[in-house]
Amino acid sequence: MTDWNFADVWELAARLRGDERALVHGERKISWSLFDKRAAGVARRLQEAGLGRGAKVAQYLYNCNEYLEALFAAYKVSMVPVNTNYRYGADELAYLWENADAEAVVFHESFLPLVAEVRGRVPGVKLWLCVGEGPDGSLSALLPEWAEPYEKAASFLPESASTHVEAEGGRSGDDLFFLYTGGTTGLPKGVMWRQDDLFVLLNRGSPLPMPDEEGMEGVASFLEAIAASPPAVLPACPLMHGTGAFTAFSALILGGAVVTLPNKSFDPVALLDAAEREKVNLISIVGDAFAKPILRALDAEPDRWDLSSLLGMISSGVIWSEETKRGLLRHNPNMMLVDAFSSSEALGMGSSVSTADTAAGTASFLLGSEAKVIDEEGREIPPGSGRPGRLALGGRLPLGYYKDEEKTAATFVEIDGVRYSVPGDYAIVAPDGSLQLLGRGSVSINTGGEKVFPEEVEEALKTHASVRDAAVVGVPDERFGQAITALVEPVGGREVSAEELVEHVKSRLASFKAPRYVVFVPSVGRSPAGKVDYKELAARAAAQLGLPA
Repeated sequence: MTDWNFADVWELAARLRGDERALVHGERKISWSLFDKRAAGVARRLQEAGLGRGAKVAQYLYNCNEYLEALFAAYKVSMVPVNTNYRYGADELAYLWENADAEAVVFHESFLPLVAEVRGRVPGVKLWLCVGEGPDGSLSALLPEWAEPYEKAASFLPESASTHVEAEGGRSGDDLFFLYTGGTTGLPKGVMWRQDDLFVLLNRGSPLPMPDEEGMEGVASFLEAIAASPPAVLPACPLMHGTGAFTAFSALILGGAVVTLPNKSFDPVALLDAAEREKVNLISIVGDAFAKPILRALDAEPDRWDLSSLLGMISSGVIWSEETKRGLLRHNPNMMLVDAFSSSEALGMGSSVSTADTAAGTASFLLGSEAKVIDEEGREIPPGSGRPGRLALGGRLPLGYYKDEEKTAATFVEIDGVRYSVPGDYAIVAPDGSLQLLGRGSVSINTGGEKVFPEEVEEALKTHASVRDAAVVGVPDERFGQAITALVEPVGGREVSAEELVEHVKSRLASFKAPRYVVFVPSVGRSPAGKVDYKELAARAAAQLGLPA
């Protein structure tokens, strides 16, 4: 059985693909051979700076070609990429880089003031590489003496040097990838994935899976077989989010191209322009936060874009509503919409597929082949019982959370001798094995003894034509303990009353799940990954209602 390592496969793809495109960022295109060469230059610079096997390399970047180059560089020399949320403030950055034991940080020039503020708090960082704000990655100003241009590192490889650079002892499937996740509550925690496990899971989920058992010779034959039509993908979500990163990894495994947008905030028109121009086959998004703006752009100009190359869209991380799926399929009935129910700690808990013939319901998934729903004692809940339980996933899993044995033990548990990941998602299994997703238990609302999951109410609210987005929290209530409260972002130009929204929810869910309070807000404040901070929203709602936090 092959011990899979991403760098081995990507170097092979570079030899076979040569001058074909690997990375596209606006007008800037990087061929496979140049991708390999630049990554090798960065890898050698990391080694020269004194970083060895297992050293952590943080990417503090917007989506760009350099993000994947730096990640490839770390893989080449058995170092560990560390994603960094570019919305973090100084305290969060200092915590993450210290917690990760970061020894190098690759950052965008626009973050220079914040990096300068933080760097004294992370003395373990030996190398600061700055990616310029110019369209070609060039710097707009002189750097301080403690930082150096990323472009200098990317050009560090001598002309005659091999692009195959590795750590002493060679590469291994045990080399790691860190995926830091803040979830909806708590401090960021680093999920540790072995490359071999991650590679196998992403390959299995690919529409063009390569042979598992034939090793690198099988990979070479496979890449040659699809040489005429390697895939092109566009991660609309940030590469620092698992959905974006894993979409990119899957395309690069197949020797394809990754298209990213130069915009620092999501622009659906720019996305559709790029999808048409680059003949993109797959777009990855994070739920309605991305899908609804795309649909509005298509509805506004239905004849503007030729999207015949687009075979599918995939979403993960946030629920994708049935109404939005149907709207997208009206514009391209030939594509497939995949709603993947996964988390940073568990890939493959469930999925749903929508086509022009049938659009899967909101928060409705088929249970993954290695997943089950368990009660609090770890017993499997039989389908059709109507009882909610926690989702547990077996098979290939992360090693745990970096430097956090307590959280690792709580999430990765052994049931009947089998190790499972139980990240805290609650669901009900129907008789046919389909899931009704309820949400995370950590943010559930206890109102009068009834447990209400925010995402269930949010999705009911978002089916109303006048609701652009919604988040649901619990606020203190003397009688019921907590009162369900909806923060609603209305569609511009439309008026809707709180009473109308409450009745709308009651028409879809049990009455006790309907909001007691509705607070209208300009935005629910979703992150680039489509998530919300429930703790902050609960405090905001309580303040607007004049209640204690």
